[in-house]
Amino acid sequence: MNSVLPENLSLPEVAEALNIRLRDVRTLISEHKLLATRPVGPLVVTSDQLIEEDGQWKVLGNLRGTLILLADSGFSDDEAHNWLHREDAELGKTPMEALRNGEHRAVRRIASSLAY
Repeated sequence: MNSVLPENLSLPEVAEALNIRLRDVRTLISEHKLLATRPVGPLVVTSDQLIEEDGQWKVLGNLRGTLILLADSGFSDDEAHNWLHREDAELGKTPMEALRNGEHRAVRRIASSLAY
């Protein structure tokens, strides 16, 4: 498949990419499996939260634990989004890039030190 998704996806676009119902996308968001923000207008999900496996789009599996940790640490969805996409000196990349590379333990170690 090797298709490319736009950087930001509307919730209906996420549903289409994952081949699920819109209400299931909302469930994924409420269960902290996906992070939706509202930069301007309707909610969007960044495409880096999805990975392509065997020709199908799936939710990045190790994202949930990090999203829960950030929420429990007092981060709003916008703050979590900003943190995930800002380069971290210790990681040498953004936390989202590290998660996509399977480095969830390092990301969570750093995130756990951010609680306020």
